[in-house]
Amino acid sequence: MATCPCGSKQEFEACCGRFIAGEPAPTAEALMRSRYTAYARGDLDYIERTCTENALLTFNRVDMEASLPGTEWVALEILETKSGLEGDTEGTVKFSFRYRHGGRDFSQLENSKFQRVDGEWRYDESEVNPKSPPVRVEKIGRNDPCTCGSGKKYKKCCGA
Repeated sequence: MATCPCGSKQEFEACCGRFIAGEPAPTAEALMRSRYTAYARGDLDYIERTCTENALLTFNRVDMEASLPGTEWVALEILETKSGLEGDTEGTVKFSFRYRHGGRDFSQLENSKFQRVDGEWRYDESEVNPKSPPVRVEKIGRNDPCTCGSGKKYKKCCGA
């Protein structure tokens, strides 16, 4: 038996294979892992079947079919999940994955949203390679009070 491409280290049939075969995924993360596995196996029927109507509007099967033959799916890493458990109606999964296409290595970060539709988890939308919030840099003047709280001027304390 083959190990599941989703990185769980379980056998395919005991992991994502059962969801791809038709068993509903119990969580948003389980659905996301099974979708990654479906991409790795070229199962676009499963990808379409697990989309909301909203997600189907942006799914281009022709482009996906053209890109899959030259793509090797290398690794999946789950970074964060919010909600998306068995009792929830929506959830998000932040993950990164690596793949090889045309002899070149690529990676992508996604924050995907999932919804329950008729009791089953469905992929709704993603933010691809989301930008992190801007870093606020505060300039301290030489004659400003030191930020360490000593009461001295910055130039005579931590700025010395």
